[in-house]
Amino acid sequence: MLDLFFTFFRIGILTFGGGYAMIPIMEREVITTHGWLTQAQFLDIVAIAEMTPGPISINAATFIGYQVAGIGGAALATFGVVAPSLIIMIIFAHYLAKLKNSRYGIALEGITVGVVALIAAAVFTLFQPAISSWTEGAIALVALGLALFTKINPIWIILSGGIAGMLLL
Repeated sequence: MLDLFFTFFRIGILTFGGGYAMIPIMEREVITTHGWLTQAQFLDIVAIAEMTPGPISINAATFIGYQVAGIGGAALATFGVVAPSLIIMIIFAHYLAKLKNSRYGIALEGITVGVVALIAAAVFTLFQPAISSWTEGAIALVALGLALFTKINPIWIILSGGIAGMLLL
């Protein structure tokens, strides 16, 4: 149980940019390092975490913790991934105004570039195992097109993709 907590604490403290930036690190820790889940299980958890209201990192940590160690594991993984942000935000809020106006403020822009790279890595990592047939690829492309080029609420796109998957696969 402590290993679960400290794994998610490390993920929370080492990752900038929110939940999508945490996905590749979670994947490595949960599948490769600890062997707690298979790739398919992890992919299912990420999909459910995306559909569940709330931040994906917290949802994924909760679902992974539950899968690994039940309700206690869910609580520890969730607290583990949230605690570093809470601690850092309390400290950072105190010094943010001073940092932005200093010569080191440019570092915040560099962090933004790193976050974009981590999100792109998550997309590429999860794309291949998620798309295993032409039908799944077509559903993904239609959903992407709707998300990029229409003002349809993402919830409707997700629900429609799920229904299409049930009917066509």
